[in-house]
Amino acid sequence: MLSKATPAPIRTAALFAAGVVLLTACGGGTTNSADGGGKAEGFPLTLKNCGRTVTVKAPPQRAVSVDQGSTEILLSLGLADRLAATATWSDPVMKGLEKANEGVERISENRPSSEKVLDKEPDFLSASFASTLAKGGVAPREQFEKLGVPTYISPADCTGKDNSGGGDGARTAPLTMDSVYTEVRELSQVFGVPERGDALVKKLQARVAKATDGIDGSKASLLYWFSDSKAPYLAGCCGAPGVITRELGAKNVFDDTHDEWPQISWETVADRNPDVLVIGDLSRTTQTAESAEKKIEFLESNPVTKTMDAVKNRRYVLLSGQAMNPTIRTVEGLERVAAGLREFGLAE
Repeated sequence: MLSKATPAPIRTAALFAAGVVLLTACGGGTTNSADGGGKAEGFPLTLKNCGRTVTVKAPPQRAVSVDQGSTEILLSLGLADRLAATATWSDPVMKGLEKANEGVERISENRPSSEKVLDKEPDFLSASFASTLAKGGVAPREQFEKLGVPTYISPADCTGKDNSGGGDGARTAPLTMDSVYTEVRELSQVFGVPERGDALVKKLQARVAKATDGIDGSKASLLYWFSDSKAPYLAGCCGAPGVITRELGAKNVFDDTHDEWPQISWETVADRNPDVLVIGDLSRTTQTAESAEKKIEFLESNPVTKTMDAVKNRRYVLLSGQAMNPTIRTVEGLERVAAGLREFGLAE
C-alpha cells in the first residue's frame, strides 16, 4: 500500500527481518573521475523511468529520498553519506540499517512540502510511489525537473500498474521481484556504484531461493490485512502480497480483484474464510487498528470475524508494512509467511 499522509494507508511497519542486506562497502562510492574534477565515468547517465526520460549528469551527492522503501535501498547500497535528507517514514528502519540511518536528516515523518525538499538543495530525488511526485503529493516531477533536479520513481509502482483511477491503483499485470531488482540496479547506476547493486540483488535472490526451497503452500488460503478495522484495506491479487503468495504456491482469497489495496467488508472476508491472516504490524496511528495487537484484539472480539477458522486457531503471520509493499523487504515478507505456513502445518 502507498506510503502517504492521506486517508489511504502508509505501507510500513516494524518487523522481524530474517536477514540483513546492508552492504559493507564504504558510504561514498567511487565516481571514477580521471582528474578529481572531471566527469565521472559513465555520465551523463540517461534511463527510462515510469514513462519519462531521466538524465543524471553526475553521481548525486545531495539526494533526497521521500519514501521509506527508496531510502532503505539507498542505505543498503552504502549511500547514507550521499543523502541530504529523507521523509515519509512510518516505522523503524530495516534491521541492520540503524547506524547508517542515524546520520541522515529526516525532514518529515509524512510527505514534506516541496519547499522543505528544495531547502536541502538536492541534486537527485527518489520516491517509491508515483503519487509522491504528483499533484497532491510533494509536487509533480516536472516542478523539480524544471529546476534541474532529476527524479526517479520505483518501477514497481508503474510497470503493469494503472494509477489513474485514484486510491492505490490497480495492477494490469502481476508484480514480480524483477521490478524491485531493476530499481536496485538502476539506483546503484545513478550513484555510480553498479557493483553494489549487483551484489545486493544476488543477496536478495539467494534469500528468495532459500525461503521457497521445497515448499508447497497449495493447501493454504491467505488474506493480507494492512490497516483500518472499519473499512479494512486488504491485498488484491497482484501486488507485493501476490509475489509472496505465488512464490509459495498458496492462494490469496481476494485474487479476483486487481486493485492494489481494495477496501472490503468483514462479512465478505468471513464468507471467504482464509486459513491464515497475514497482518500488518504498524507503529503509526493514522488509521484504526494499526498495530498487530489492535488488529488481533478486533478480530477476536468482533462477532463477524471471531468465528473464522484463522481467528479460532490463531493462525496469524505478522509483517512490516514495507514487507507488504514492493520493496527489498518483500523478501522479508516471503520469509515470514513461508515460516508461518510451515509452523501451521499448511506447507510441505
